[in-house]
Amino acid sequence: MSLRDKLSGGEPGSRTGQVAFGDAYKHLKSRIHLKLLDKVDLAVLETLSPEELRREISIMVERLLDEEQAAINDAERGTLIRDIQHEMLGFGPLELLMADPAVSDILVNSYRQIYVERRGRLELSNVTFTDEKHLLRIIDKIVSLVGRRIDESSPMVDARLPDGSRVNAVIPPVSIDGPMMSIRRFAHIPLKMENMIGDLKTMTPEMAHMLEGLIKAKVNILISGGTGAGKTTLLNILSGYIPDAERVVTIEDAAELQMQQPHVVRMETRPPNIEGKGEITQRSLVRNALRMRPDRIVIGEVRGAEAFDMLQAMNTGHEGSLTTIHANTPRDALSRLENMIGMANLNLPHRASRQQIASAIGVIVQVLRMIDGRRKVTSIQEITGMEGEIITMQEIFAYRQTGIGRDGMVEGHFQATGVRPKFATRLHAFGIDLPDTMFDPSRRYQ
Repeated sequence: MSLRDKLSGGEPGSRTGQVAFGDAYKHLKSRIHLKLLDKVDLAVLETLSPEELRREISIMVERLLDEEQAAINDAERGTLIRDIQHEMLGFGPLELLMADPAVSDILVNSYRQIYVERRGRLELSNVTFTDEKHLLRIIDKIVSLVGRRIDESSPMVDARLPDGSRVNAVIPPVSIDGPMMSIRRFAHIPLKMENMIGDLKTMTPEMAHMLEGLIKAKVNILISGGTGAGKTTLLNILSGYIPDAERVVTIEDAAELQMQQPHVVRMETRPPNIEGKGEITQRSLVRNALRMRPDRIVIGEVRGAEAFDMLQAMNTGHEGSLTTIHANTPRDALSRLENMIGMANLNLPHRASRQQIASAIGVIVQVLRMIDGRRKVTSIQEITGMEGEIITMQEIFAYRQTGIGRDGMVEGHFQATGVRPKFATRLHAFGIDLPDTMFDPSRRYQ
C-alpha cells in the first residue's frame, strides 16, 4: 500500500484523499530534508560537480527512506528525491516552473498561490511552497546569490537568477499577505530578429531592416514601453547588430542584458548597506563609463538623474547608444526624459533640456503588450529637431489596431506612414540603402 492509500483517509483520487496526501507528503519531505542536512558534509559537497551532487543526494535520500520504512511507491519516491534535489541545489518548487520553456513570468502571490504566464496568458499553477518560512528561505537564497539582502529594515529587493532572469521580492511589513516574488524569465536561447518577424509577428521585415541599419549607422535609439512590453528583449536583439570590433559598456540595476559581442564591460548598481552607506547609483556608473573608452553605452533602463549624463554622452561622441524607458507613447517618453533631467538639480530651462534631448536621441521605438498577450512594435518615430519650444517628431512605421476577433486576438496591420526619414541620408553614408517602396503607405502587413 502506497503513502497515498495509507494516509489518504479516503478513496484514492478523492478530494479528501488528495489533501491528506499532500500534508503527509510535505511532512515526510520535511523530515527527510532535515535528516539529510544533519548527515551531509557541506564542505565535501562543494567539491562535487552538479551531476555528482544530484547522484549523492539521490543515494542518501534512498537510504533515509529505507530507515523511515516509508510506504511509498516508485513514482512517489522519485518525486520526493527530485523535490529534495531542488531544495538542496536549486530554488525548491520553482525549479519545476523554471524548467518549463513556455513560462515567461512566475508570480508568487503567497506561499500557496503561484501564477505563471504562458504565451501571454496568466494562469494559476498547481505548484506551492510548504509555508511562509519555506518561501522566505528560497527568497533569501536567490537574493544572497547576488550579494543583496532582504529583511524588515529593507523589505524590497531586485535581484537576478544565474540564467539572467529578473527577480523582485517583497516581504512584510510592506507585503500584507506574506512574502511575494515576481520572476521575469529570460529564454535560455535568446530570441533573434527572425523570431520577432516570423513566429511572434512583432514587426515587419522592413521595420527590422531599418532598425538594423540604425544600429550599424550609430543612431542613438530610445526604446519606450510599459511593464512587460518587451523593451529589454528588443534591446537585446538590437544590440546583436553592434559590430564585434566595438567596445560596449552596459549599465543596469540588475544585470540581465545578454550581449553577444566579445568586447563587453558590464556594470551593475549597488544598494546602500545596512548602515545606509556604499550605494552606487546609475548616475555614478554612467559618469564612470565615460572614462572607460566606450564605443557605445547601453543602459538597461533610464529612470532618474542619470538621464542627463546619458544625453551628454550621446551628444559628445558616444553615438549608437541604446536605452529603454517606461512610457506609453513616444511623446510621453520625451516628457519623462525631461522630468528626469530635472531630477539632476541643474536648473536647466525647459528649452535647454529639450534641445539636449532633440540633439541626442535619433529614434524612438514604441513597444506594446496587446490585450491578447502578444507584443508589437506599435510605432517608430524619428526626432527631427525643435520648432520653438517643442521637440518635433515624424512617424515612419505604425501598427494600426482594427478590432478584436472572436477568439480574443487583436486584429490589425503594420503600415508605413509614407514619410521618408531624414536619417536615410546617414544610413546611405554607412552603405545601407532604404528603398522607396519600404515607405509606401498603401502596403499593409499583418
